[in-house]
Amino acid sequence: MMNYKTINENKFLKSALTEENPFITTSKVMEWLKYRNEAINVEVTKIPFKKLNHWFLDKTNGMLKHSSGKFFTIEGINVKTNWGAVKEWEQPIINQPEIGYLGIITKEINGILYFLLQAKVEPGNVNNVQLSPTLQATKSNYTQVHQGNKPRYLEYFQNATRDEIILDQLQSEQGARFLKKRNRNIIIKIDGDIDVHEDFIWLTLGQIKKLIQKDNLVNMDTRTVISGISFEHSITVKEKLDNFELGMLLSANNKTNSKHTYDDVIKWITDLKCRYELTIESRSIFNIKKWEVTPFDIRHNEDKYFRVIAAQVEISNREVKTWSQPLIEPLQEGIIAFIVKKINGIYHFLVQAKLESGNFDIIEMAPTVQCITGSYDSDNSLPFLDDVLNAKEDQIRFNTLQSEEGGRFFREQNRSMIIEADDSFPTIIPENYIWLTLNQLNYFLKFNNYLNIQARSLISAIKFI
Repeated sequence: MMNYKTINENKFLKSALTEENPFITTSKVMEWLKYRNEAINVEVTKIPFKKLNHWFLDKTNGMLKHSSGKFFTIEGINVKTNWGAVKEWEQPIINQPEIGYLGIITKEINGILYFLLQAKVEPGNVNNVQLSPTLQATKSNYTQVHQGNKPRYLEYFQNATRDEIILDQLQSEQGARFLKKRNRNIIIKIDGDIDVHEDFIWLTLGQIKKLIQKDNLVNMDTRTVISGISFEHSITVKEKLDNFELGMLLSANNKTNSKHTYDDVIKWITDLKCRYELTIESRSIFNIKKWEVTPFDIRHNEDKYFRVIAAQVEISNREVKTWSQPLIEPLQEGIIAFIVKKINGIYHFLVQAKLESGNFDIIEMAPTVQCITGSYDSDNSLPFLDDVLNAKEDQIRFNTLQSEEGGRFFREQNRSMIIEADDSFPTIIPENYIWLTLNQLNYFLKFNNYLNIQARSLISAIKFI
């Protein structure tokens, strides 16, 4: 562990700086996940829409929907904006207005804060089992619209007192795929004993961040919850600033060396939100320009972007063992990346203001490069894409494949990267970009609709050991 001294000890920070776990080592976690994978029967099969159970193509209302009227719908939208090169387009989108829980139970054991995660299978997961929050449930799930069992540990969150809640945020989902969708990201701390089911495990935050360095082990929902944790803390450092992890810790704490003030950042994003417009109008999925509904999918007529497919699912350890549902299937692997650079001696992140069709408030802060659904190899117009794709090995600080949320997306994974720029990288940037410290990013994460889920996913991967 680094030579550092902490003042006014911070439980989150101490857990993030701890990988030692008397219950299970980090390497054994991967063995445990493999064992859980072998213990759970998983069958996911693509089927035609007409074989969906309780779902149907509603030609009257122009959508794909559940017979209960709950869960979500696949609808068509027309998008008009004065942002970017493309001013108007149409697309399918997921409309899921209910707010779900993404919740983690924590408990202090021998002075260290542990996080209760579960080995959970979602139908769209690349590798079946991934580490998920303690509770991951839509309102339709936990109100048992599916007539299955209630999710485990639901009552801890429903009955949590203010003193037990240590993080509580309303955060957005993927703005290009969901229409104004948000979830409650919540962490609670309990003091009493709790029965730990065989699919659940206690891990330190340091272990979780180490596991995020591996491909597709920690799911999107866990990543978005822990991204909201602030590590702002008084620290004294006895080492030179030549260690990237230590540099990230200082960026999370420093309030005086940032290139821009908080007021500057608010003025920047407010100005963009006022100058740019986003108008959404409903369309029938049977009448979306450049899209067609076939017996097996909803697809773009140039076979671009993504498809809406139907799947029959069997997962042996879920509240409901078998069901069918629509899923979004990507057609390319995407890339999301932050470029970071030392400014005034402190690491700053190059943050993009990005407009997406489903954004709740027009624009959100995004990674430097985010091209999730396009062929980025052939797109030379994206700012800073070449800097990411041509980064030298010694500049790459994080580089893994990370899955999108498997409950809605079928085997979608994106290359996730953090690149350290050298001194020659320009600090003068386009108007929709800004340099922010990790401390500033953590500050804006406290509020709704500032950082998008791709930015939060990358922030979750930042480790200090």
